[in-house]
Amino acid sequence: MRHNVYGRHLGRDKNERTALFRALVRSLVLHESIQTTETKAKAIKGLVDKLITAGKKNTSSGRLVVTSFLTHTDVSKKLIETIIPSFENRNSGFTTVVKLGKRLVDGAMLVKMSFIGEESKV
Repeated sequence: MRHNVYGRHLGRDKNERTALFRALVRSLVLHESIQTTETKAKAIKGLVDKLITAGKKNTSSGRLVVTSFLTHTDVSKKLIETIIPSFENRNSGFTTVVKLGKRLVDGAMLVKMSFIGEESKV
């Protein structure tokens, strides 16, 4: 029975999952688009939405949530100063996921995850 088991574990323990999610979100913010598996994209989609929503509040607590998760200052600065202002009129759904096809090695579905409005740039 899976009582009180929440989220996607992806075959990793808590520290490995946290490191993976931070790395994926950091890459998404820096490059504004990443190619990953569908499962990993679904796992970080809610996390990215929470970070952007917290940063949109423009308070010290909102910035603290962003900077505590994204420990690199240049990444958190880019998210707060360039990405979040482009979403002022949007309440949710800040990312989009486009399926690219299955990977030949293991058959995992690959997707391209990017911010809304960024798909035409990349």
